[in-house]
Amino acid sequence: MFSFCSDPSVLSGLPWFVCYLTSATHLDFYRAFGVVMLLLVVTAPAALAIGMGGAMAIRARFAPLSLLGKAYVNIARGVPDIVFFLFVPIALGQGIEYVLHHINCPDWDQPIRQGNDFLVCREAKMPPIGAPAWVRDAYAFGMAVLAFALVFGAFVANTLHGAMQAVPHAQIETAEAYGMTRAQAFRRIVLPQMWVYALPGLSNIWQILIKATPLLFLLGIQDVVYWARELGGQKTTLYSYPHPDWRMWYFLALLGFYLFLTWLSERGFGWLTLRLSHGQATAEGERMRRAAA
Repeated sequence: MFSFCSDPSVLSGLPWFVCYLTSATHLDFYRAFGVVMLLLVVTAPAALAIGMGGAMAIRARFAPLSLLGKAYVNIARGVPDIVFFLFVPIALGQGIEYVLHHINCPDWDQPIRQGNDFLVCREAKMPPIGAPAWVRDAYAFGMAVLAFALVFGAFVANTLHGAMQAVPHAQIETAEAYGMTRAQAFRRIVLPQMWVYALPGLSNIWQILIKATPLLFLLGIQDVVYWARELGGQKTTLYSYPHPDWRMWYFLALLGFYLFLTWLSERGFGWLTLRLSHGQATAEGERMRRAAA
């Protein structure tokens, strides 16, 4: 980055550290923090949307839909996360290639499944062969978001369903007695009130999501943990900036990063709890009313 960094062998002291911390690999390390934050920003609303759909499916009066929602929640919660993170991208990727194969290569006369191999024509490969690096990265990131959203969406669905059940049923009966339909009672009575009951569970799920981001490496994404291990490890003379084993310092930096995210998240959820507790018949709402009296 700096002109005096052209020959690291003649550097020492502060200039050496300046050049070391601004090398190309360190810039990739810094960008990996942005990837983690982007994953959280995209995955959280996706998991919330999937969770809301799952909770609504569980509440449905149509038995097959309710059973489907319960099956999704129980399977996703019961299967280890690492299995889902490996299965979803592989299964979905092969499904996309299977469809593209039949569209782009109708004259293919060989079986797609050949033992343990999954073979499709060149035009059906995903990401496309010869695609730019950003396309491959975007494809891997999209698969990561989907895998994370499906796993954590099941936990969100279970939390939201419990929050819906926590809203006093008498209020729903009163709304229906005044002429509201079941959908109107849900939209006007249950939906506004359930969030204060759901926030403690959603806060825990968010913290677990933050802790799960290092699993990105399973999907071929070079995350902060990958770079901390690579950059902190002891180098040889093959590298421009050889140094002793500094992995402890890199992982201490990651510790500070994740603790800061945890602290910031707790403050954010605390603020949301206060905002949503106004006028609510909950312990927090009662405490606020007493404090204002």
